[in-house]
Amino acid sequence: MRKYFGTDGIRRIANTELTPELVYKVAKAGAYVLSKHTDHTPTILIGRDTRISGTLIESAMVAGFLSYGANVKLLGVMPTPAVAYLTRKLNADASVVISASHNTYEFNGIKFFSNKGMKISDDLEEEIEEIMDSGKLDELTAVNDKIGVSEYALDLLDEYVYFFRKNFDDDIEKYNTDDFVVGLDTANGATYKVAEKVFKALGIKYKIINNSPDGININNNCGSTHMEGLRKFVLDNKLNLGVAYDGDGDRCLAIDEKGELIDGDKLLAIISQSLRKKGKLNKDTIVATVMSNLGLNKYSRDNGLELLQTKVGDRYVLEQMLKEGFNLGGEQSGHVILLDYNPTGDGILTSLMLIKAILEENKKASELSSIIKLYPQILINAKVSSDKKYDYEEDSEIKEAIDKLEREFAGNGRVLIRPSGTEPLVRVMIEGEDQEYITKKAQEIANLIEEKLK
Repeated sequence: MRKYFGTDGIRRIANTELTPELVYKVAKAGAYVLSKHTDHTPTILIGRDTRISGTLIESAMVAGFLSYGANVKLLGVMPTPAVAYLTRKLNADASVVISASHNTYEFNGIKFFSNKGMKISDDLEEEIEEIMDSGKLDELTAVNDKIGVSEYALDLLDEYVYFFRKNFDDDIEKYNTDDFVVGLDTANGATYKVAEKVFKALGIKYKIINNSPDGININNNCGSTHMEGLRKFVLDNKLNLGVAYDGDGDRCLAIDEKGELIDGDKLLAIISQSLRKKGKLNKDTIVATVMSNLGLNKYSRDNGLELLQTKVGDRYVLEQMLKEGFNLGGEQSGHVILLDYNPTGDGILTSLMLIKAILEENKKASELSSIIKLYPQILINAKVSSDKKYDYEEDSEIKEAIDKLEREFAGNGRVLIRPSGTEPLVRVMIEGEDQEYITKKAQEIANLIEEKLK
């Protein structure tokens, strides 16, 4: 089991668990692992979200990189997908995003990207951990004129805006109407400036909320993990659509004009249909995770599409897409990967693909999302001891409770249990036809797990 990295990089409470000392070591080891095959001085990009701890973590990260001998470009507040895009565009050797994504402000995290703008593999993360704990770090110290230098490159945000103009300007201009207005919720996070820049550049009318970050209000009752505020905003202002991003901007969820949620599974269905009509859905296949709703399976089957499911984590979705040559994949949580554009989830990109589909079809958001019917689903987090969260598979009582419920469903529901990669939690997800019943059963299993694994 890995010591530092979880399913989405390193994520801990800033300055107590994610200390500057730890960050320095991660940076130095990461710089070595990601650039050891280069024959030049490596350049590494750093972007961050709006958390109060962002500059603290950034400073320690910069020190680690410069100490190794790498040069650094500081991008400032920048969405994760923008950092991924710029890594490739600038031919950087690697990049880092300092963010804890959808978590509350006291957490922060570190995500490494390769020179291809993709999250690094489990193997590379394990290699970084080995270097950190091997005593080799002192050997990786640059001296004299080999010490790295850093520079600010805040203007590169405009390159990301241009990426959207280049890909969407013509189609949006062709189909846009004066009465089409979108609500934006930027979660007081990394998209708080750039989302407005993009929508203005494309001429899409919008109203915006939660775009005043103060360091501690990121994801605070806003953004893609708290859709209630956007729902009210859409209904109160009679908007055509609402889109919400998460703290680092790699997720998007939406609200239709009736106030109904358009989650990641619905987004995958809508976008797959739009791409397929143009002959642009590679191999007529969607890649999702085991957390995707049974309704996505049914939509795919009924429409002659293939649905491949991976373990949870957008990195595993991407691995499958790259391996088999697919171009659309994602997660129910709103990570949608459109590989023809960017090799990571991109909230703004996803929202523009949805908007483009709505405008091209000349239909309401609710009409488009009706192509897929989702099963009721409940997700409950069982709080457990960190060192016991993988033990549920070995407990006979927990196993029997799960097996009994699955036998009862007989194919018309399912139970999925998985430990969190970043928190001391075991997630209990149940799908079925009766919301009240599956909620009761999920709570029973979660209570049992908490009792047995505390």
